[in-house]
Amino acid sequence: MDVEDLPLAGLKLIRPKVFGDARGFFLETYNAARYRAAGIDCAFAQDNHSRSVKNTLRGLHYQSHPGQAKLIRAGSGRIFDVAVDIRPDSPTFGRWYGAYLDATEQAQMFIPVGFAHGFCVVRDTADVLYKASSVYDAATESGFAWDDPEVAVSWPVTEPILSERDIRAESFAKLREKLYESLE
Repeated sequence: MDVEDLPLAGLKLIRPKVFGDARGFFLETYNAARYRAAGIDCAFAQDNHSRSVKNTLRGLHYQSHPGQAKLIRAGSGRIFDVAVDIRPDSPTFGRWYGAYLDATEQAQMFIPVGFAHGFCVVRDTADVLYKASSVYDAATESGFAWDDPEVAVSWPVTEPILSERDIRAESFAKLREKLYESLE
């Protein structure tokens, strides 16, 4: 596998070796020892799978405590996957990075604790599969507006399909206030 360190500290793009022939393909989607050697040293506690139709946008979400590291991939279709640095002491706080993930290349994005995450579907449907380092907890789940002008993610959809929760999401400025208050 090839692992690329991305511009936001801790964020990684993983390109696994895909072995294909006339029958189809095989790839190893996770191997604890290999991922640990590549700098991804966290225990995963939960696997998730979502299916979404074209133009669906999910995010930008995070868990406040203990946080969640995620290993994301598109099992089918194609998505634009986004991570936003929400670590208040980070020099890249508020910056985002996005990458296309699809079922052909089978690349994965590793998102460490301290990032918000979201994605949008750019083909007819997409199955998104991801590992999380902590179990989902509704009490610590939060997020901010997918189209917040301060963060200014360049999403490749103009009229996304959103959940009610994402429609009502707070601003990034509100998140910043909460984060800095928690440091005092």
